[in-house]
Amino acid sequence: MADQALTVYQENHLSVVFDHHVTRLYGPMVEASRAHVVMLADQGLIPAGRAATLLRGLEAMRADDPATLTYDGSVEDVYFTVEKRLAAAAGVDTSELDVQLARSRNDLDQGVFRMILREQVAAVQAEVLATAGALLDAADRYADVVIVGYTHRRPAQPTTVGHALAGYGEALTGHARAYAELLDEINVSPLGSCAFAGTDLDIDPARVAGLLGFDGLVVNSYEAVAGADYLMRVATLNAQVLATGARFARTMMDWLSWRWMTTPPEFTQGSSIMPQKRNPVVFEHLVSMAGATAADAASVLNNVGAAWWEDSNNATTDVQTRLWDSNDRARRFFRLLGGVIARVEPLSTPAAAEIVATGATTTAAADALTASGVPFRAAHSVVGRLLRESPPDGWTTATVLEVAAGLGLSGVTEDAATQLIAAANDPARVLHRAQADGPGSAQVRRQVALLRARVDESAAHLTALRSRLDAAARTLDDVVRERTAA
Repeated sequence: MADQALTVYQENHLSVVFDHHVTRLYGPMVEASRAHVVMLADQGLIPAGRAATLLRGLEAMRADDPATLTYDGSVEDVYFTVEKRLAAAAGVDTSELDVQLARSRNDLDQGVFRMILREQVAAVQAEVLATAGALLDAADRYADVVIVGYTHRRPAQPTTVGHALAGYGEALTGHARAYAELLDEINVSPLGSCAFAGTDLDIDPARVAGLLGFDGLVVNSYEAVAGADYLMRVATLNAQVLATGARFARTMMDWLSWRWMTTPPEFTQGSSIMPQKRNPVVFEHLVSMAGATAADAASVLNNVGAAWWEDSNNATTDVQTRLWDSNDRARRFFRLLGGVIARVEPLSTPAAAEIVATGATTTAAADALTASGVPFRAAHSVVGRLLRESPPDGWTTATVLEVAAGLGLSGVTEDAATQLIAAANDPARVLHRAQADGPGSAQVRRQVALLRARVDESAAHLTALRSRLDAAARTLDDVVRERTAA
């Protein structure tokens, strides 16, 4: 068959899928097969000698480089390539293989997909946690750096670099928790469900699950094979998280353009014609990556939604490439973003007079007037009238009292007017704001401490998962070594 031309179906689908999948699927299929053979021998379903032969063959296959495997049309897909290679490595005829006893390609595929995705999602979560750590460190450092906060792309109120960074830090800690929950959902084993209805043979799915590091079993064998919710959640969580990150990247592009922050040179590109330019293109790349990840999510949802609720390639196998790309892109996204955040520093943040000139302090001025008993809407009108007449640095006690009287507010005192003017001309007063979630520097640092605790919690969850996976891998190695020693 290897010397024959491929059929149209083989050339235009099977070979393409093989090339996309073989480097991902081959290794996990070998590992899942090792655990399965151990279980079959434990249950007395195959003789110990035959199990040892198969395990020796599988052990030899662990040294294979899947990238060297090519599709020749002699078998359908990666699974049958594994089976063919096992027969050769074990020195037996394919007809003597028991590796597929009490196992279907259906539950094997689902198990392998989960094994691959848990590694990828764990890698994404690790980068999210690292980025959150860098962000919170920066928020702590720059909790005293006052800037203008924007709403609807217009200057709104004074805040601080630290307050804004801690805000995105809170979003990231939530994302890290979501990835932890997703890992819990992924890390349950479908192996043992066979085609979808299980088997009459006395198998032990929990044994296989334990040897492969799964935390439990899918409850229902039909869902184990037909289910695709965890696949959709991987795609949509990545899209959601990167969309939020893209919004932050857009804001950072503004900060860099306004020279509020430095542009780390290793994250820039030069111009082909303008020698003075260093373009912060990394943020443009991040926005584009978020768009591509949203497209991957749409592809996954469309494919799954077009399938029947049963084992169906377009609900499971055909979406894997999109998920692998999505996870790789999400990991790189946070690697880039975390790298930038760790290197940026304040450069020429706006001076107090610049902030005052934008009108960003006028809400605080109106609030100051309410402290003397003036209703907020009336105080708002006073400040609005004052601002239309001149910038805050030109206001005097006399003009405040005159405007207030013109609006029918006869009870405004000179002291109240003085407090209003002071608030309007002191953007740094936000540094002393006592509101727990606000931009006061002490409060931002308290927020950072709370968020770091959440980061530590998610990091501990990830560390525990990786420890369980490592322990399971060592156990499987030990068992195989024992079974093949004779």
